[in-house]
Amino acid sequence: MEANALFGIFSAFGLSVSAGLNAYIPLLVIGVIAHYTDWIKLSSPFDLLANPWILILIGILLIIEMLADKIPAVNHINDILQTIVRPAAGAIVFAASADVITHVHPLLALACGLLVAGSIHVVKAVAVRPAVTVTTAAAGNVPVSIGEDLLATLLSILAVVVPVLVAVILIVLVAFLLWWWWRRANRSQPAEPSRPQKSP
Repeated sequence: MEANALFGIFSAFGLSVSAGLNAYIPLLVIGVIAHYTDWIKLSSPFDLLANPWILILIGILLIIEMLADKIPAVNHINDILQTIVRPAAGAIVFAASADVITHVHPLLALACGLLVAGSIHVVKAVAVRPAVTVTTAAAGNVPVSIGEDLLATLLSILAVVVPVLVAVILIVLVAFLLWWWWRRANRSQPAEPSRPQKSP
């Protein structure tokens, strides 16, 4: 049971990280899996995610979000709007998936999902995307957006099917982000001017 509880936490964290990249992909993934399989059984009120009409609505919102994120200028407005949506989605998927096995208190689960998805969104919107825009003259935004969608989809599926693998991926991802941020901070610091040597 303890192993199952741990897997449930891994799954919850993986889904909320995915929500920080794209709010609707993890919602759609757990809704579809809960509706068509018996791998997860969502408790109320999260079982609404498996409702066919809710799945259709999430699918429409996903298409809109994916298109908006790939149009220059519109993607920046989209990131502002998603500042509320992505953390909220992270809170929902964390609470929904954690409650399946671990029965974590709903408020704690919502807070964890909110913090995880919100942190990923902030890193994406404030650090990664502006850097890509500046360094590639906005040409890299579409490939990066596609990569984020693929990563969010892969993470969401693995979070449900193989939660241990998600834990490994998350550790590698966090290590990479820390390394990237450290490298960027060191690059932006001006080098100290060399002092002239005094003649004897």
